[in-house]
Amino acid sequence: MDAFRERHAYPGRLIVVEGIDGSGKSTQAALLRKWLESEGIPVIFTEWNSSQLVRQTTKLGKKKKFLTPTTFSLLHATDFGDRLQHQILPGLKAGAIVVSDRYAYTAFARDVVRGVDRGWVRDLYGFAIRPDLTFYFRVSIETSIERILNGRQKLKYYEAGMDLGLATDEVESFRIFQSRIIKEYEEMTEEFDFFVIDASSEIDEQQTAVRERVSKVLVNYRAPERGTWPEQSGPLGSRFLT
Repeated sequence: MDAFRERHAYPGRLIVVEGIDGSGKSTQAALLRKWLESEGIPVIFTEWNSSQLVRQTTKLGKKKKFLTPTTFSLLHATDFGDRLQHQILPGLKAGAIVVSDRYAYTAFARDVVRGVDRGWVRDLYGFAIRPDLTFYFRVSIETSIERILNGRQKLKYYEAGMDLGLATDEVESFRIFQSRIIKEYEEMTEEFDFFVIDASSEIDEQQTAVRERVSKVLVNYRAPERGTWPEQSGPLGSRFLT
């Protein structure tokens, strides 16, 4: 966990968004990315469970309901490690702003709730670096459920924590499971210096708060020369313009 205690020395910045499913964090990350790009700042975007190295394996495991808490944790750590080496670190070294939709904190919350040892999970992500800024989008369980079910007919099996046998009803299982995840996030807020956003407020109000905070992180930031900007090139990594 030493990497989380000291700031990295790369010229870029790492900005993370966290929150339970239905918090609206992904919407805010997308808006932040568009704003930064409109300001002439190079951006690399990365998201949880998007590495092609393990994506199909994870998808198959979910479909067959084969995943145990430990295998789930290891697959996500592999996904994270691959993206760290091929997207996050190259982007930071090139001087880009890396916007990450979820980070190791997601594992610290979800895996522990699934019963994986807290110390083991944190040691597993000991290679991770400390973000420059982490937003935690705080939202109530009921608001989360309402938002998700307004967009689709039912909750996903693992999203609802159905693998844990918390309840036979998916909505009730989601309520229990995600409430426990919220508790983990709340306990991490001070430890990892999360910047809390009221995710029940209007979208534009949230984005205003996000931009104001990001602007402070970028006070001494200098974008690289345009000819050396990293360019997003899919889930396996980034390439650089010359």
